[in-house]
Amino acid sequence: MSGTVIVVLGAESTGKTTLCEAIVQRLQAGGVDAVMVPEWLRGFCDQAGRTPRVEEQLGIAAEQSRLIARAADTHDVVIADTSALMIAIYSEFVFGDRSLYPMAEAAHRQADLTLLTSLDLAWQADGHQRDGPHVREPVDDLIRQALQRMGVGYGVVAGQGDTRAERGLSLVTHLLDESARVRRSAGPSTWRWVCERCDDGDCEQHWLPRS
Repeated sequence: MSGTVIVVLGAESTGKTTLCEAIVQRLQAGGVDAVMVPEWLRGFCDQAGRTPRVEEQLGIAAEQSRLIARAADTHDVVIADTSALMIAIYSEFVFGDRSLYPMAEAAHRQADLTLLTSLDLAWQADGHQRDGPHVREPVDDLIRQALQRMGVGYGVVAGQGDTRAERGLSLVTHLLDESARVRRSAGPSTWRWVCERCDDGDCEQHWLPRS
């Protein structure tokens, strides 16, 4: 993939789609060739009128990865509303099936940046996809465990409204600026970090520049 890929992960009703849309709009307004890849699970549920069965999870995960890769071949920056990793996590949570993790983790490692949406938004119903506020914390735990197991750094995005969008954008623009710095210095990137258990939007580790 030639484009820079940013993946937004998070439990249900944590503003992933809204955040992706806001970041893409702001990047495009600044002249960046950016595009959003929607969550294919939503498309599947809308078409089928139901949530997927266990045997359908692999195909959904593969299609999500394919859409991201295709967008990255034709755009400079891709903002992906989830990756195959979320399908693997829900396969474990809903069906007790961990078989999707190897392919999902391999696909997710192609991303240049992972953002995790905080649980500080109120839960809202949304058709077939959402199970209830009680599932958000265990799913959030599984996301963090998977990323830490993979050794993938991520930034937590918290806050309300425009504040949330601006904080997400700040992490994305820092990454894009870092790419230019690395090219100039021909040195390694050292920006990524792992936030172990912090959803505090005011925590300095989320917003201080990394160098």
